Amino acid sequence: MTKLRYFSKKFSYIIINLVTIFFMTTTSAADKLNTKDQAIIPIAAFTANGDVSKLKISLNEGLESGLTINEIKEVLVQMYAYAGFPRSLNGLSTFMAVLDERKEKGITDIVGRDSKPLPTDRNSLEFGTDNQTKLIGTEVKGALFELSPEIDTYLKAHLFGDIFERDTLSWKQREIATIAALASLGGVNSQLSSHYNISMNNYVSVSELKEFVGVIEKHLGTQLAENAQKVLNTVLENKKEKNS
Repeated sequence: MTKLRYFSKKFSYIIINLVTIFFMTTTSAADKLNTKDQAIIPIAAFTANGDVSKLKISLNEGLESGLTINEIKEVLVQMYAYAGFPRSLNGLSTFMAVLDERKEKGITDIVGRDSKPLPTDRNSLEFGTDNQTKLIGTEVKGALFELSPEIDTYLKAHLFGDIFERDTLSWKQREIATIAALASLGGVNSQLSSHYNISMNNYVSVSELKEFVGVIEKHLGTQLAENAQKVLNTVLENKKEKNS
């Protein structure tokens, strides 16, 4: 009986340890940026800041990481909303050249799926307003948009409507691309702060944001990474104070 009790306790101990290891492993894996999400960061950053030579390297690495042609195109197109048409168009031109070079080498890249059609029962302003509210977690209004209702309409209808409604990328991936662009530009800490918060509303964990800063340091250097970390620290401190 004593021996049976011993083996029973031993077996329970082993099971508990196996379960603990399983959850520690799955939690850490789920709490890390996957390979494709990591690859989005330098693509968005170098498109936004106009470093075409480094963008070319990042585009190749993105394709090798498993990003499809259509997923990368979505990142490059979205960048015009944060860095302007010239940078977005340059990014697309660079991507065309990369694809041509890879094709000449006999590399076949996966095109990937197209976005589903946009809603036809509502206009862009209507579903864009809903998307913006879901992304941010509250209705967006204020003095800035009273001063310029036009920019409010453009943000809601076009950015959060026409762009964010396209489902080739998830909202999480679009936010990763956005914070990468903002971190690379400088002088937009207010917007970076806002999008850190939006990211956390859309399945980007604190651990992933800290990892994001590490990717920024690797590709864009210490100065931009330090600024990205400083902004993130302020966001997390404010969040902690709000919840306490």
